Amino acid sequence: MKGFIKSAIACSIALSSVSCTTTTEEAKQQPNILLILVDDLGYGDLSINGGTDIYTPHIDQLFKQGMMFTNFYANSTVCSPTRASLLTGCYPDMAGVPGVIRTHETNSWGYLREDLATLPQMLKKAGYNAAIIGKWHLGLESPNTPNERGFDFFHGFLGDMMDDYWTHLRHGKNYMRLNQKEIQPEGHATDIFSDWAIDYFQEVKQEDNPFFLYLAYNAPHFPIQPPDEWLEKVKQQNPGLSELRAKNLAFVEHMDDGIGRVLAALESTGLSENTLVIFSSDNGGSLPHGASNAPLRGGKQDMYEGGIKVPTCFVWKDHIQGGTTTENLGLTMDIYPTLLDITGVALQNQIDGLSLYPTLTGKEQNTSERAVYFMRREGAHYGGLCYYAARLGDFKLLQNSPFEPLQLFNLETDPKEENPLDVSVQEYDSLKYIQSQHIRKVGAIPWQKPSDYSDQNFHK
Repeated sequence: MKGFIKSAIACSIALSSVSCTTTTEEAKQQPNILLILVDDLGYGDLSINGGTDIYTPHIDQLFKQGMMFTNFYANSTVCSPTRASLLTGCYPDMAGVPGVIRTHETNSWGYLREDLATLPQMLKKAGYNAAIIGKWHLGLESPNTPNERGFDFFHGFLGDMMDDYWTHLRHGKNYMRLNQKEIQPEGHATDIFSDWAIDYFQEVKQEDNPFFLYLAYNAPHFPIQPPDEWLEKVKQQNPGLSELRAKNLAFVEHMDDGIGRVLAALESTGLSENTLVIFSSDNGGSLPHGASNAPLRGGKQDMYEGGIKVPTCFVWKDHIQGGTTTENLGLTMDIYPTLLDITGVALQNQIDGLSLYPTLTGKEQNTSERAVYFMRREGAHYGGLCYYAARLGDFKLLQNSPFEPLQLFNLETDPKEENPLDVSVQEYDSLKYIQSQHIRKVGAIPWQKPSDYSDQNFHK
């Protein structure tokens, strides 16, 4: 086992040390960037991803135009941690956001580190105008608001979730903002964010500088509130559906329509000719609210595949071959170094993500042999404790609460995670040890020697 761990860790170090590897003139390009992140989308809630009772033509078409990742993972089972990883290129606990940031301090579990350079701050080094439209969820007040963390323009929602998609309130508070100004827009939040993105394209189409637009929908996060006409349409098309499932389908299909309008506007303004479009979700779908993560086990909040594996694609005309798929392992935090690689921006601080640019351009790359980690800290019945998962190759060690025993699965032979392996299997102790060293690194205090697992003092 000593050799197995040493080899695995050496591989992880080697991969992380070359997070941004493409520094040639070829990489120093200036595409516009549209990053669409949706909220709690079920893995099986896209027709292109196997959904049989749902119709998502616009997202489907986007996936067909670029490269689809069949092994792409959110960095956490819930919202804030994944978003912190997206904007820092780091694991959530390394970014200071191990759990959900909320309105009430006693139930808030993160603070985005101020010493980390965010993605918009880095892209501005390459001349980008950086904007966020939609959900922020990484801070409700100064200094962790979008305009203070690198975005030139913010038109959206500061909070975690809306209690109502029409009033846009959370705990009776209004978190809708135009930059720093409180605003009160009218309409369904999904339509509002789509409209604002379209307006943004009209504003920047004549600009000389490229743009980075982070379009973050609240949908389809609960409460599940599709407009009435969309719910009626779904019920007519699928009369045998339960009310719960019908509402979820209508909610996603309504969002798909909004994304279709956004992509059509990108095309009509001529901006699509040189725009890299990325689509992903912050975690899996919520099963109690009618989502489907088929054929995966589990859902939002679980470390099972259904909680963290997310539909993801990259589309870039004349640069990424359309209609392609890759089995390479990707995580939300990899988007950060990938975009820096493409735009030729050098890293400012150490990150955990790995550039996927070689994969996107058809070059040889294997990202699946690194050890990767997933975690979440939460209050309530979790007691403020963390729970974890770790993966290396086909083996995955996980728990779904801090009080559950760790279970080991072989995803190649057991993709639905139905048959945990015996704890005597070598990989069980190996992954458990590797995971412990990540926890040690994140929680380092002065008496510990700072290390990227280089001490080589492995247990037998």
